[in-house]
Amino acid sequence: MATNKKKLLLSESLAPPARALLDARDDIEQVYFSHMLPNDEFLALVKKEAPVNGWTLGATRINAEVIDAAQALDVTARIGVGYDAVDIPEHTKRNIPVMIAGTANSPSVAEQAMFMMLWLAKRSSELDTVVRGGKWFDRMTTVPYDIFEKTVVIVGFGRIGTRTAKRCDAMDMTVLIYDPFVDNAAIEAAGYEAVDDLDKALPRADFVSIHCPKTPDTVGMFNKDRLAHMKATAYLVNTARGGIVDEADLHKALVDKKLAGAGLDVFAEEPVNLDNPLLELDNVITSPHMAGVTREALSRMGVNAVKNILSVFDGKPNVENTINKEIFGG
Repeated sequence: MATNKKKLLLSESLAPPARALLDARDDIEQVYFSHMLPNDEFLALVKKEAPVNGWTLGATRINAEVIDAAQALDVTARIGVGYDAVDIPEHTKRNIPVMIAGTANSPSVAEQAMFMMLWLAKRSSELDTVVRGGKWFDRMTTVPYDIFEKTVVIVGFGRIGTRTAKRCDAMDMTVLIYDPFVDNAAIEAAGYEAVDDLDKALPRADFVSIHCPKTPDTVGMFNKDRLAHMKATAYLVNTARGGIVDEADLHKALVDKKLAGAGLDVFAEEPVNLDNPLLELDNVITSPHMAGVTREALSRMGVNAVKNILSVFDGKPNVENTINKEIFGG
């Protein structure tokens, strides 16, 4: 039977306020799937449910084969801000917008970056072990550090980097910003020091916090050569994307005591292989790609994802949240 309804494939992680927006419409057919569904099973679902007009996604891979299977795709919406799993050129070629959740999870990621810096500086894991191991009187062998008046280099001055900078500034840190795509004048107007040469800035850093997207230019950005510019007392935090840091080179720098520690929310392979040697180090703290996934952020991201989709269906696309803006002639 013919229907004028738009069919959406929706991740089960979609928060209740986002579902409520869809429930209020009578022109939407909702089909939910597990956010942990493997890529091949998602493709099978698309073929089964076709024609499909849109979807909300986590890390699901979307390429030409999946788009073809949908038969009637109007929009791809991410419940998040990363889009390295989405074939942007293929969408652009077909005039299909790829939309992200804007600033919805930016405060959450910035908080996680700040938390990891503090956790590492305060040597929280080691001090917890001292207490639980009944070694109270060994505590002076594990003396923590202040981040007060320390220097942080923030790589990337977008939605998340700008918020991380504000939090570091509030902790009386000296904030250096490296972002070749942002004018130095804008960085300095925000009250921070702009740096044009990352390698020259790294020797000044007590902390480095990564907030740039994963692109061909940033994969392996922090390799052995770049890590060699950092102080042995410095800490590296990555809440951006796995692969930006060369994990083998990072491991060697940490083992050789050329770097004090690292905080990693992301890995090159996810789920991370339990044989990854970084997991064996006491001066590495980790989380399972959850920096932008808080209860509040999930709600904000879900609402933004749905609003993005509806904006396309209603003929008023949210260009600001669109990655391939050129399809709208901008």
